Order: sequence, then C-alpha cells, then structure tokens
Amino acid sequence: MKQVIFFFTTVILLISCTPNPTIKTESFNPEWHETFPGVWNSIVNQLEDFNLLSVANKPPRKETLNQKSEQEFPISANEIQAFTKNGKTFLRFPLEKEEQIYGLGLNYKTVQQRGRILRLHMDHYGGTDNGRTHAPVPFYLSSKGYGVLINAARYIDVYVGTTVRTDTKNPPKLYDRNARDGWTAQPYSDNLEIVVPAEGVELVLFAGESMLDVVQRFNLYCGGGVLPPKWGLGFWQRTPTLYNTSDIQKEVHGFVENNFPLDVVGIEPGWHSKSYPCTFEWDKSRYPNPDEFAKNMNQQSIKLNLWMNPYIWPEGELYEKIKSYAGSHTVWNGIVPDYTIPEARNIMQEHFQTHLLDIGISGFKMDEVDGYDRWLWPDVATFPSGLDAEQMRQTYGTQMMTLTDEIYRKKNERTYGLIRAANAGSVSYPYVIYNDYYNHKDFITALINAGNCGVLWTPEVRSSRSGEEWMRRMQTTCFSPLAMLNAWASGTKPWSYPDVYEECREVAFLRMQMLPYLYSTFADYHFNGTPPFRGMNLEEGFETTVDIEESKLDETQNPYAEAVKKEVKDQYMMGDFLLVAPLFNGDEGRQVILPKGNWYDFYTGKFVGNGEIIQVEKGFERIPLFVKDGGIIPMMPAIRQTSDWKEDTPLEIRVYGEANGSFVLYDDDGATFDFEKGEYTTKMLKTENGNVSVLDLHQSENWVYGDLSWTFMTK
Repeated sequence: MKQVIFFFTTVILLISCTPNPTIKTESFNPEWHETFPGVWNSIVNQLEDFNLLSVANKPPRKETLNQKSEQEFPISANEIQAFTKNGKTFLRFPLEKEEQIYGLGLNYKTVQQRGRILRLHMDHYGGTDNGRTHAPVPFYLSSKGYGVLINAARYIDVYVGTTVRTDTKNPPKLYDRNARDGWTAQPYSDNLEIVVPAEGVELVLFAGESMLDVVQRFNLYCGGGVLPPKWGLGFWQRTPTLYNTSDIQKEVHGFVENNFPLDVVGIEPGWHSKSYPCTFEWDKSRYPNPDEFAKNMNQQSIKLNLWMNPYIWPEGELYEKIKSYAGSHTVWNGIVPDYTIPEARNIMQEHFQTHLLDIGISGFKMDEVDGYDRWLWPDVATFPSGLDAEQMRQTYGTQMMTLTDEIYRKKNERTYGLIRAANAGSVSYPYVIYNDYYNHKDFITALINAGNCGVLWTPEVRSSRSGEEWMRRMQTTCFSPLAMLNAWASGTKPWSYPDVYEECREVAFLRMQMLPYLYSTFADYHFNGTPPFRGMNLEEGFETTVDIEESKLDETQNPYAEAVKKEVKDQYMMGDFLLVAPLFNGDEGRQVILPKGNWYDFYTGKFVGNGEIIQVEKGFERIPLFVKDGGIIPMMPAIRQTSDWKEDTPLEIRVYGEANGSFVLYDDDGATFDFEKGEYTTKMLKTENGNVSVLDLHQSENWVYGDLSWTFMTK
C-alpha cells in the first residue's frame, strides 16, 4: 500500500507506549503516559497509522509545552473505560454533576455540548448542530479544567451525558410520569461515551490551570497556531465569478477612489478555463497575460487569492498526469486525486508552482472539500493508497492545506487563505474556514466554537436586506480572523449601501489601526497556543463569579448568575483585553455580560461595569467594544493598505483603567518564515502605578517599531 507515513505518528508512537497487538474486547482502563507537563497519551488497542495528527504532520511545540506547569491527572483514571469489538472501539469518560462540556467541532448554534449526541462527520453545515460540520474536531473541553482529543480520522459518535448505565455510581432519581412531578425524558447521566469505528485509537488528555490553559496546550501539541502574513489581516474583496483583468482593475480603482482599505482581491471560478471541476489553467479570454496581470496587482500592493475546488477536469494538462493516482469516483465529473501518495502531491505542487506561485499568486480559497453526500465521493469509494473513503473525507481539507503550505514554505513566503474543511491538527496551517451559511447571529457562535477546538472561522459579508444589516455585518467581519466582503454572486461593494458607508469605512480603518494589537495576538497564538478569538467560557472571571446553587438561580433575584450559567454566544474576546459585543439588524440595543473585574468603554475609556450585565442602547453606530482593567491596546495611524505598515511606524499605546498591566508587542517582516529562525522583535509594554516602561525581550536588528506614545484613556 502506497501512502505517506508522516513524521508526527512516529514521534507519538515513540513517546507513547507500543500498542499491544492483542485486541482487548473486555472493558479495561487505558494506560496513560505523560509526554509533556499536563499532557498524557494512551493507545487503546491498535492505533491506525493514518490519523488526524499524522495527516497534519506537525510536531508539538516541545520547548513551550515543557515550560508549562505540572498538573495532576485531572479525572479518575479507573473511571475511564475502553474496549474493542466488531471493528469498533468504545470509550467512556466520567462526568461530574456540574461539569459542562465545550468543543466537539465547529458548531453554529450551541456552545455548551452536554446533553447532545453528535456524529463528527466532515460535511457542509446544514443548519443543525449534529456533528456534520466543516471542522468536526474530536476534541472536547471540560469546565473542570481538562480536555480530551480522540485522534482518529473516522466518523466518531459522541454521547455527551445522554446515557445512563445500569452500573452508574450516580443513579438518577426516579419520578412517576403519571404523577406529573419532575419526570424527564432525559435522566441525569454521569458519563460521556464515544464510538470509534476502528480497532484502536490514540487518546490525548490535557490538563491545565484553566480552560484557556487547556486549549493552549492542545494547540501547542498540534504545532501552535498560525501567524498570518500582515497583508492577510488587511481587508479582502472577492470579485464576481466571471470578472476579467479589466474588471478587477476597475474594482481596485474603486477602493482607491472611495478611500477604503484593500489588501487582497479574491478571484472566483472564472479564472479557470473550465470550473466545477477545474482545469487549473488560466482562461485566456479573461486573463490573456496572467504574469503581467499578477505583476500589475503586486505593484499596487494587491495580493491575489484564487478560488479552486480540488477535482480535475477531464481535459487539460493535469488530467493525464494525475489520473492514475485518483479515486474510484468522480465529483462533478472530475477525478479526485489521492494526495496521500507522494507522486500525486508532487504533480499538483509543481503545477501550482509553475503556473501560480512563480507569477506572484499569494494564496487560495479551497472550496468543496467538505461535503454534501450527494456531491462528494461515497463511502464505498476506493483510493489507490488503500485508505477508506471515510478517512479521506475526514482529512481531505487538511491534505490540501499541507500540500499548498509546503510549496509556500519552499518559497519562504507566508500565505493566508480560505477553506471549507479542517480537523484536529490543522491549527498551524494558514487557512480560515468559511461557508455558504449566512445567519449573522450564528456566525458569532461559530467564532466562539472555533476558539474551543483549534481552528479559525470568518463571518464574511455578502449581501443584506438593509443598510443597517450591512453595517452590522461589516462590523463583525472587521473583528474576525479574516475581514472579507464576498461579492462573487452579488457584486456588492463596501459603498453599496450609501446611508451607512461612513460607518463601514470607519470600522474598516479601525481594524487597520488595531493591526499591531491583532498581529501580536496572532503571535501569541503561534508561540503560546492562545486562540486569538475565543468565547467567554475561556475568560478569567466569567463563570468563576457564580457561587449560587443551581436551584436558587433566578433571572429576577440574581440575573448575572443566571446569565453566566447559560450559553453565552453573542459576545467574545479578541486577544487578552478586548471584549466584542456585536449588534444585529433590528436590535433596539443589547445586554453585555461583563466578567469580574473593572471594564471600560474602548472609545471613551469610561468605566462601564464589573461582574454585571450592562445595557447598550440602540443608536450605537459603532460596534460595542470593552477593555478590561489594565488593558493595553497598541494602535497605529490609519492606513489603507498593510504595505504602508513600515518598519518605523509610530504607535499610540492606549491604556485603560487603573490596574497594572502588560502586553507583549510583536513585530517581524510580516511576509516570510524568517521569524521561525529568530528574526522578530518583542517588547514588553508595562504600566505600574501610573508609570510606563518598555522592555526589549527579543530584538531583531531589522524589525523595530517607531516612536511609542502613551495615552491613558481612563481619566
């Protein structure tokens, strides 16, 4: 069988135990081996060589993990059970009564997962949180300060506190339904049970000082978060499907004339001579000279991002070269390359390099790698590597990420792009998940859940029913991992709603001003595993402020306690200091739940509350933003393109509140991987008792900020 045997699997097998070839069919307690502080591995029966982490092929960030604090094993090991039978592995973990579970993939409607049944299956999101999603990451996070990764490239069934065993130590109370007093169709359950359709699996358990610390260790174990190029954090505009070079040039001029930020132009299927499936060859009628076109765009500091799906048109340069490495079924009449085979990868990489990277294409939007069973290959499909169709479905997005990342790395050029599928281990790859689902409120829930499971998600803007909705959507996308307007079908521009154009431009420029803060936040993601966008469940001082018995929670007598016990899915953190509370179309205002500690209005510096619910009134034309006490937000002058972010750019360091604070300011060349060789600058910005200081932590000779001026926002 031809397939890539990745480095990561070898590392895990060496640092873990050697799997016992005897399959244990009776329930047993898995053995755990600590590999890093607060990280334990266990091999249940026989680990499949092809798994989520082997495909991602990124070793753990050992140095950082080894600096983490020692932790005790967080749950009772003798209550973790496993056995394998009929080709399936069954797992059971204990749940305490007040324990809440987060994670388990990119969900769009729910943040808390206890009481849910999920089949973690790569698919287009269909509007229901049932496990079929663009990132079915089999990692769950507990409010008790631990997390568990099920490392299997399989469709995994998870029963999160829904089943009651006859041997339970905590039998639920009996109620007589006839008496109509307390009966429930879902009695209390004290376990989380998992079914993996394989004869063995690797488990990785993480413990930390907090839920955020657990997520950090999980991300570091998977290689650490991505650090995008600076241009990737600027503003993106995706153009209509059949635009040509002249149309795109007019689009770029429109952004100049309207004084709106623009760093990236996304080109949709029309750049291919044929699409759905794709030729990966330029259409000569729309792009007669791709080299000159790309050169012209780069001279205007515009990066080009090309749409694709990975299926090969039956005619063209690639088809004959790669067809012997394709699966048994087609997608839209296109063959499906098996990229676990080195020869197939090499063919595609050489084509990309010659026709795209060498002329200056900066990245890709990789579509249709996720699902709809009637579109993608069925589970009966076969592939020349011998891998199951199921394994390919769960990892095809990750395979595409690794394939493209490798060629950009060879060029020493960072990329940033979009993809419809990710899974465990893809945290360090330069791709943000998107889809065609368009519920604005659910976008925020997805943004929160992305932070719980090691992926990035963007709430793009396409069209709106009113100027107000347009403005609200623009505000949200400007406070996300990738700020993008997707006009592939609608042809909309940022100024398509004149009544709110000034507000839209204001928030776009605000994002540009905040890039030093955002870029430093992504550096923290890369070096320390801290998710740059995350839910309130990961924020210190949120749930810990509640000390009231469940039976005494009441929306009238203790509304704050009641609020934080429920799902909070309409506000989130960007970095360590900034709380984002989006408004939605038609809102007459909104409530914001502030964690324990003093919080301040971002725009004015005024105190707004401490561990309480506050009201934001309608008429707030800016997106509501709040900064925690001691917060430090570095900002630069408003720029229209990241190419204007020069080495000597001056920064305004905004300070909020009265508490002492610190912030690690990061900078590098913003374009290459030289930062991995130590070519970067970090400075510790500190405030203490009203005094400020700057400490050089790591100094590169080539990358330094300009003058720093301090503004104390709270008077």
